[in-house]
Amino acid sequence: MFAARQFVNHGHLKVNGRRVNIASFQVKVGDLIEIKNPRPDRPRARGGALAERDVPDYLEVDHGKGTAKMTRCEPH
Repeated sequence: MFAARQFVNHGHLKVNGRRVNIASFQVKVGDLIEIKNPRPDRPRARGGALAERDVPDYLEVDHGKGTAKMTRCEPH
């Protein structure tokens, strides 16, 4: 969680093409989340070894492009 918050605070994420640097930013259904300038030397930025991790079913993830799309609201 700390690393993810720092990643956002340093402005490495975009939502719908706009830079986001507030970790509490709330995405909505249909929002496109992307890593700003994804680089292969940043394995954590691309999820590291995500093969063993589960991607929530409310996200459509494109690991190659470094993007994710929110398809529905996460249940509380």
